Amino acid sequence: MQPKSLKKFIYLAIAAAVATIALKLFAYFLTGSVGLFSDALESGVNLIAAIVALFMITLAEKPADEEHAYGHYKAEYFSSAIEGGLIVIAAFSIIWSAIPRIIHPQPLENVGIGLLVSLGASVINLGVGLILIRQGKKNHSITLEADGKHLMTDVYTSIGVLIGIGVVKISGWLVLDGIV
Repeated sequence: MQPKSLKKFIYLAIAAAVATIALKLFAYFLTGSVGLFSDALESGVNLIAAIVALFMITLAEKPADEEHAYGHYKAEYFSSAIEGGLIVIAAFSIIWSAIPRIIHPQPLENVGIGLLVSLGASVINLGVGLILIRQGKKNHSITLEADGKHLMTDVYTSIGVLIGIGVVKISGWLVLDGIV
């Protein structure tokens, strides 16, 4: 009997990444917040990571052959390593985009609606992240678990960004947008 495919969960992660990128970019365009822009950049990493995960799960699901007597399941380990590297690249990209805003702070617009839109994106990531972690454990898939944990990390950092942008709105301390 062939084990069930885990690809449907990765397709869910890809759809969630596309939706959150769109929502977070919309929030950025509404507000002009570099904090929200950096959050959208990180969601771009989620999309790339999900595509890599799809490739690795497809490879891992291939049956055993002469060169791989026990199958190809170890390919999933590469996915989690690549995802870690992507997070590091995103971190440097975010820092690079924030420096000009720290040096030259700018006022934000439509902060309330921008925060609500970004919160909606975080709710999507929360739901999909929990599904991926649960299914990863259930199906012994390190790729699903890693992708789910990455989405949960995105939820936590997004909450930090939302709080920081809220503080900018309340305090008027514009440089905090770049710091966040």
